[in-house]
Amino acid sequence: MGSFPNVILILALGVLQAVEGSMIQLNDNGYDGIVIAINPNVPEDEKLIQKAKEKVAEASTFLFHATSRRAYFRNVSILIPMTWTSKPGYLTPTLESYEHVRFIHLTPNFVLDDNWLIYGPRGTEYWGVFDEYNFDQPCYITSLNTIEATRCSKDNTGVNRVLKCSIKSCAIRLCKINRQTGMYETKCQFIPEKSQNAKVSIMFMQSLDSVTEFCTAKTHNPDAPNLQNKMCDQRSMWEVIMDSEDFRNTSLRAGVNSPPSPTFSLLKAKEHVVCLVLDKSGSMSVNNRLSNLVEAAELYLIQIVEIGSWVGMVTFDSDVITQSNRSISGSEIVLLTDGEDNEISTRFEEVKQSGAVIHTIALGPDAARELEKLSLMTGGYRVTPKENMTDLIDAFSRITSRSGDLSQKAIQLESKSVMLNSKEWINGTVTVDSTVGNDTFFVITWTESVPRICHQDPKGKEYRNADFSINKLNSKAAHLRIPDTAEAGNWIYRLQNEHSLQTLTLTVTTRAKSPTVLPVIATVHVNQSTGHFPSPMIVHVQVSQGFLPVLGAKVTAIIETGHGSQETLALWDNGAGADTVKNDGIHSGYFRSYQENGRYSLKVLVQARNNTARLSMRSPQSCAMYVPGYVNHGEIVLNSPRPEVKDKEMEVKIEDFSRVTSGDSFIIPGVPSGPLPGKFPPAKITDLKAKSQADHILLSICFFPADHYKIRMSGNSMQLRDHFDKATQVNTSGLMPKEANFKETFEFKPETLKIQNGTKVYIAIQAVDNANLTSDISNIARARREYYPSLSSYTINVATIIVAVVGAAAIIHIF
Repeated sequence: MGSFPNVILILALGVLQAVEGSMIQLNDNGYDGIVIAINPNVPEDEKLIQKAKEKVAEASTFLFHATSRRAYFRNVSILIPMTWTSKPGYLTPTLESYEHVRFIHLTPNFVLDDNWLIYGPRGTEYWGVFDEYNFDQPCYITSLNTIEATRCSKDNTGVNRVLKCSIKSCAIRLCKINRQTGMYETKCQFIPEKSQNAKVSIMFMQSLDSVTEFCTAKTHNPDAPNLQNKMCDQRSMWEVIMDSEDFRNTSLRAGVNSPPSPTFSLLKAKEHVVCLVLDKSGSMSVNNRLSNLVEAAELYLIQIVEIGSWVGMVTFDSDVITQSNRSISGSEIVLLTDGEDNEISTRFEEVKQSGAVIHTIALGPDAARELEKLSLMTGGYRVTPKENMTDLIDAFSRITSRSGDLSQKAIQLESKSVMLNSKEWINGTVTVDSTVGNDTFFVITWTESVPRICHQDPKGKEYRNADFSINKLNSKAAHLRIPDTAEAGNWIYRLQNEHSLQTLTLTVTTRAKSPTVLPVIATVHVNQSTGHFPSPMIVHVQVSQGFLPVLGAKVTAIIETGHGSQETLALWDNGAGADTVKNDGIHSGYFRSYQENGRYSLKVLVQARNNTARLSMRSPQSCAMYVPGYVNHGEIVLNSPRPEVKDKEMEVKIEDFSRVTSGDSFIIPGVPSGPLPGKFPPAKITDLKAKSQADHILLSICFFPADHYKIRMSGNSMQLRDHFDKATQVNTSGLMPKEANFKETFEFKPETLKIQNGTKVYIAIQAVDNANLTSDISNIARARREYYPSLSSYTINVATIIVAVVGAAAIIHIF
């Protein structure tokens, strides 16, 4: 498996949209709350701090002009690891951490290099816009039957060539046309002119010196087959940005040509200090809440909290006993309660000023509604477990290391609760993969009497009741700590209930195998902390190892109301519905099965079985576009070739694994009582594809639940988008709805359109349910009858072609 990168610097710019609870806010044109976090594994280098300051300052100026003087970076914190030497002027961090942000990962070599700047195609992270290039479809055929590079805008000039490079030389030739598709061959690349007049677009090729702006409605290329057009209904980048929460009501900063310089704060993390503030009121005696709390809190102390932390435990009351007046700034508080408190809101300002991070555990349906606000305003986690032991343990497991050191992160492998009759067994396996195994615990709880325990490791060694330690404070729990590193493979467990009807639970936690091994982790995110009926919530789960996506896992979300109603939601990484990009390791799904007003808890199960898991070696989505070279005064000057990964090496098989993780709870208000009206339209189809076959058109669709479908077509994509109901309708009588996420093809013959060579047809689809609610119009697919366009008339002097290869001379062969 991969090892930790030797040096990584993280620019934690976060989601700049005004998401409730985000630490980053746009105020009076300035972004506050930006954090640059240096990974604890980075060797100490003072130059990194200075260079980071310089590059962020340059990026701030670039952002200011790119947004037409609407935004810049005002307050930036640099989070320095504990492993670095303390110096005067270093402050203690308060809410800044390695968690709760979307990351931009930069290597120190990048930061130290004067030739590179931070700004680039990060609008996806900021304002919900997408790349304007397409690695998989780098060119397309226009309405004039010419081949164009996928780009925005079309005013960016250049040539299309095929490069074949070895270590010391490169061969270059014209692109050939594939006679089956009418497109350029697969390895054809667009090489831009070094000197351009076009100022757009940052989300296409920001490396061009002339590019300083986003595409606008005037400069946008709506026909380019890129993710921006697919996901944003062919709207321009600037239109989407101006409609974002940040800029909807933000005016430009008049009278100035440059923004103020950013203010930097140097923050050095100190010892991790956490205090458990626990409710022991009378209501906690109901349903064994207090005894379950004791066991879960003990598990947190011995298994979850970061090793070397300072931990305190108190019970809360209306009276405060103060033994010291030391600051709690930068500390963490875990607050658990099951009751109402009408005075929480009166303490909000005091909480903000304290600098403490507050994680809240709302136990039961009667817990104070203001608890989540404490977490949102301080950057803490918020969880809503049921009253049973498993959910409480899951809740504490959510509150894990925030230091950025993955070797300290507690990883949950199993979390199971089963009610058994007398003499019944529960059997199963827990997979301990080779990326984890350090500090591994098996915890078993029961409600009446200790069960019969039979565990077996992958080598056949057995563990019985005598090998487990029973908690002296709580006689209804036992745990087994595996010494050193747990054996990799399938651990078999068998539990028998030797009492009358009772509930047994099993929880397994572990940590990374070593500081040099990257574990497979699952990270949960919901699109908002408070939903709005009837709009769906979107659940995302990222499965990754380091910065590489893990594919082939089965991901399931379990969502539960405060009163116990449960919904199981399958999440998909198929580029359809709620999922934006196929095979990027992010599994997504819409949740709309609202049962009641109030809190909803979220738990996620990730399983890879039967050798289905693969590690993707492809470039991550929204990375900067690789530019093979430039045309400079009629000569092609090539950059160093990008290392090629063979198709068979694009995905590497990895071993089976399992992960369990909890997400932040969320709140849904406005749910009507009684049967819910039909207010949830079908999901928008985003993966429609089309191709022409003789005089027919073949569609490929990933279905979502619906009663029937509307398909319409037009010879103009914009008319189809803006006037869908007036476009030509396709007979869909032969298209039968399938189960969700079922891939299907549908073939039809256009009845009113004659398909000839070069004919292009644009198609879109809507799903309609049995209440006649209609989905949004799908992405617009294009089918084209085979035609062989002429090559671009662009000419270039190829007598001299220069290749820039670092450390080696290069020879070019023209053929």
